[in-house]
Order: sequence, then C-alpha cells, then structure tokens
Amino acid sequence: MSVSEVFASDFLVRVILRGLCVGVLVSLCSAVLGVSLVLKRYSMIGDGLSHVGFFGLALASCAGVGSLYSMEISIPVVILSAVLILRLSHNDGRLNGDAACAVVSTGAVAVGTLLYNLTGGRSGDICSSLFGSASVFTISEKDMLLSLLLSAAVLVWFVLSFKVIFAVTFDETFARAAGVKTGFFGLTLSVLTGLTIVVGMKMMGSIMISALLIFPPLTAMRLTGNFRRTVLLSALISSLSFVIGYLAACWCSLSETLQPVQTGAAVVTVDLIVFCAVYGIAWLTGRIRQRKAGIDGARSAE
Repeated sequence: MSVSEVFASDFLVRVILRGLCVGVLVSLCSAVLGVSLVLKRYSMIGDGLSHVGFFGLALASCAGVGSLYSMEISIPVVILSAVLILRLSHNDGRLNGDAACAVVSTGAVAVGTLLYNLTGGRSGDICSSLFGSASVFTISEKDMLLSLLLSAAVLVWFVLSFKVIFAVTFDETFARAAGVKTGFFGLTLSVLTGLTIVVGMKMMGSIMISALLIFPPLTAMRLTGNFRRTVLLSALISSLSFVIGYLAACWCSLSETLQPVQTGAAVVTVDLIVFCAVYGIAWLTGRIRQRKAGIDGARSAE
C-alpha cells in the first residue's frame, strides 16, 4: 500500500493518528520518569514492572477478555507488584532492590507463559505481548481515552512535584531531613512508572517498553548536565524516536512487499541508534580535544 493510498483512507489515518497520540504520550511519560529512575539507580524497577505487565496480559487472556479489558486487569496487578517490590527491598535486609525486582519479574514471566500455554494461547499471542503487535490496529478508542487520562495524571504529577523530585533524586538524605516523605515519593514514582508501562505495553510490548525509560534519559544526560534540560531533552528525543519508529513499523505493516515489523522493536531500534550516535560523537569529540590539548601542550613546552 502506497503512502497516497494510506492517506486516502480515513479509517487508516484515524488508526495511525490514534497510535501516534498514545505513543507520544507514553514516550513523554517514560522519558520524564526515566530520568529520576536512572539517576537513582531504579532502572530495574521499570524493567521488573514491565515483566509483570506481561503477567497481567496473560491473566486477561486467561479470563477470556484479553482484547477488551487487558489494561483494566493489568493496572492493579502492576500497582500491587510495585508495592511488593518496594516492601521486599526495604523490609527484608537479605533481599536488596535488584534481587526483589528479579524475583518478581522472572516469576511473573514464568507464570504468565504457563497461563498462555494452559489456556491455549498461541505463540503469536506471547510474541505480541512481549515485543508489541506487528499490526497498527491495536489501539481502541477506549484504550486511547484511558491512556490519555493516565498519561495526563503522570505529567501533571511530575510538573507539580518537580522541586521535590529534584531534591529526592540528588540528595534523598537531605530531602528526608527537610521533611519530604521519601518513602511515599518512591512508592508514587514506582506506581506511576507501572501505569506508564501498562499504557504503552500493548503497542510497545511488555519487554520493549522498559527501554523507553532508559535510552532517552541516558542519551540526554550525555548532552547536558542540567536536570531540567535533561528532562526536556529526554522527552524530545523519546517523542521523535517513537514517531520515526512507529511510522516505519506502520509502513512495513501496510506494505505489500515488506514483512510486518513489531512497533516496539522499531521504536527501540531508533532509540538505540540515537544513543550510539550521541555517545560515538561525544567519544570522537573528546579524543579530538585530548589530541588538540596534547599538541598545544607540546608547543607551549617548546
């Protein structure tokens, strides 16, 4: 199908724009939350909750409502898992944060896979749940409305709590001494991360969605050291990468000569390319500056 044929179909245009709207919002939420998660070394929480999201999808499929109420079932499952991970890591001294994430995430994937198998779920269902759908017809109007509400809640919380987020991210001890409830902040951050994962995992896949929490913040941190600029730059990189990857996946899925491509894989590949390009340019720039500094030092010595 050519580009002109796609734009000639009102239905396809609505479907693609619906996916773009949800995807950009998810990318924005993931980018702004990911900055704090990466700086506080909480990245594994996002990865662990994304695995729990797969269990939520499997549970919805087991109940026979996988395509209708997957988000409604996954949301409480992911929120309860976020609370469980924090409780395990804080209350059990022998089980640190990474170990708690590993226990919950691997257990969720194992049980979720068994649920798919026991209920007759096809391998294609498991593949779509893990890596995202290869089709662009995955976002219903109900999913879009729920995604808009949850994404708006995440962004509003981040804007209103920006100063607290900044304080807790860089000096949790000082923030606690200043009266900030850091435990409640950590719980809120984990729950909102889980909500963001649930919103985006149908399109991106429960495995690939966690990459949106990691790649854009790391790329932005390589370009600037200011927290506010890092958040804004991370949001911009994440949004642009999603638009490019999503449109590429749509083109492959609608093309008569190409094979369908999972949306999650396409978007994360774009994020990876941007990440490698930025780090490669920064490395080359550093080498050039070192060589120039060495030549200038040798000349001054002469």
